[in-house]
Amino acid sequence: MRDSGRESKDDDRAAVARFEALATQVRGRPEKFANTAALARAADVDRAGLGSLLREHAHREPSAWLELERTRAACRKLHGKRARPGDAAHAAGFAGRAAFERACRKHMRMPPEAYRALGSAPRFSVALPARYRAADILAYHARDPLSSCERVRGNCIYKALLGPDGPAVLEISIAARRADCRVHARAKLGGASVRCMHAVALGMLGLSADVVAFEMHAGRDARLAALVAKRRGLRVPLSATVFDGLCWAIVGQQINVAFAASLRRDLIELAGQKIDGMRAHPTPAQVAALDMSDLRQRRFSRSKAEYLTGAAQAILQGQLAIDSMSQGSAVAAEQSLTAVRGIGTWTARYLLMRGLGFADCAPIGDVALAAALKTFTAAAERPGHDEVEALMRPFSPHRSLATCHLWASLRD
Repeated sequence: MRDSGRESKDDDRAAVARFEALATQVRGRPEKFANTAALARAADVDRAGLGSLLREHAHREPSAWLELERTRAACRKLHGKRARPGDAAHAAGFAGRAAFERACRKHMRMPPEAYRALGSAPRFSVALPARYRAADILAYHARDPLSSCERVRGNCIYKALLGPDGPAVLEISIAARRADCRVHARAKLGGASVRCMHAVALGMLGLSADVVAFEMHAGRDARLAALVAKRRGLRVPLSATVFDGLCWAIVGQQINVAFAASLRRDLIELAGQKIDGMRAHPTPAQVAALDMSDLRQRRFSRSKAEYLTGAAQAILQGQLAIDSMSQGSAVAAEQSLTAVRGIGTWTARYLLMRGLGFADCAPIGDVALAAALKTFTAAAERPGHDEVEALMRPFSPHRSLATCHLWASLRD
């Protein structure tokens, strides 16, 4: 008698290995892949199989994934002004400099010359798309007005961070069609620090998701189109760091947002490093070193304190490689996360969506998502876990954005 569960796990491992092997090839020699047909040949699958592989593991269509990988490869060539934009474009397999410039403006939100110059000054600007909903982004980062880790003043976001050159405060000032960013630090910043802050800014501003593709997808279904029409341009702002997002997800398990924010403040006050009147979110090492009694005195339950410090220890011991997860398989990331004590499906998928920027995550087990789906489908009762999973499938491969639209619909 066959063990279907074991076969399924074997299939998952084989698919993860196939995706990771393809990603390694593309990142090593992007110029060898002229089109998606070349990707399919390298992965030893047909066109449909390639689409399924990349949608499941990278949450992107093949052409979009190849363009993003080329863009990242070309931008790495620009680090430290090692290459000129035209040479970087050729080395990454772009048809020409103009194609690279379009892709760089799309993914990095600046032209190649500006990206190449990152590090020459502690400031930079990123372009914002049409219909950018700045108020939503500001509200998300201001969800805890008492936080010492991030603050919102008018149209400015201030985020305390630990960068490659030490503690710093990233200031993001949102204007009509651009966000002006400045890094405040005591130490002189190198290129790696400014590029790090640039990546943080893109995530915090929600600029990684393909909103246009999602809205085109929703437009094919009248009910989805009606849901999206009220909030066109809605985005998914990310946590500044993956560990920040993981801690928020663990702290927020089964409690309301206000109490979760209060516990997070206590965590940051206990272990976060001071910088210019603010505190950076603590690192895994700082959280792992916390005394359990200190957390218990700050109203952390025993299990929540254990889950938090246990996850930090798993990172330090190499069991949980969160910093590389966004470049890998979403399936493998969820499996790695849920293998850690205290991290279930909701926590893992929330992190995939809010911390890692994956586009096709539905945080099953989320009470607000179930409530929104009840209203959206005009159901008599709130759907259970399996029903939520089924109801979210029509939104694929854009379930992260769909989740944010459904959450926002509760305010209607």
